[in-house]
Amino acid sequence: MAHPPPTAACLTGRAVLVTGAGQGLGRAAALALARYGAEVVLLDQHVAALEAVYDAIVAQGGPTPAAHPLDLSVATAADYAALSAAVRAEIGHLDGILHNAAVLDLLTPLAFHPLDIWERTLQVNLTAPFLLTQACLPLLTEAPDGVLVFTSDACAAHPKGYWGAYGVAKAGADNLALMWAQELSNTNIRVHVLDPGPARTEMRLRTHPGALSASWPPPEALMPAYVCLMGPCGRDYRGLRVEAGAWVEGICERAS
Repeated sequence: MAHPPPTAACLTGRAVLVTGAGQGLGRAAALALARYGAEVVLLDQHVAALEAVYDAIVAQGGPTPAAHPLDLSVATAADYAALSAAVRAEIGHLDGILHNAAVLDLLTPLAFHPLDIWERTLQVNLTAPFLLTQACLPLLTEAPDGVLVFTSDACAAHPKGYWGAYGVAKAGADNLALMWAQELSNTNIRVHVLDPGPARTEMRLRTHPGALSASWPPPEALMPAYVCLMGPCGRDYRGLRVEAGAWVEGICERAS
């Protein structure tokens, strides 16, 4: 299937919040969204990583971003309400959220899964997207074209042994996203589920140590899907599950 490439400045005037913006796919997405004109709200627990991404966006000439350190593993509903209020005060609007932050501490049989890791994984990968969406819903409702993008994984659609709390959380987040999609179907807010597929990230290298990582694309190569879904051309994919790798291949097909 042919997919459209992003067009220059297609995100100009939009404010987009990116969780897990300090590294990997989140960092690549923050830089790409800013490069196409978005004012990016950077969210990560690591202050140094946030500062580095902030500086990189400024250096490439993108709109000045906003940075908010927050540890999703311990954040409460009050923390997310405060974040939403801060975005309203600093920027005045919010047009999209990329739910990208994730933790995967270990692969293990369910019979031996530590409870503390189970709870932390579900908190970051499932509860955080729910609470953040809920807190920011009034801002997104005010946007002409509000967008929610939930980052998925192959194990969400196809359960795999040993993926433990991460697999459960990702399956739950997919369902959460599609429930939001149905409930918001008659509003200005659209929802997408985006599976990046294999990418050369720190998490993928840890979970697949024996694989041929050179065959995986760098995060930057997958960004056309992220940019397009956050922009006007994403409207045709409302409520759908999209694979970033297939999107990039579709762009190549369209160009050939």
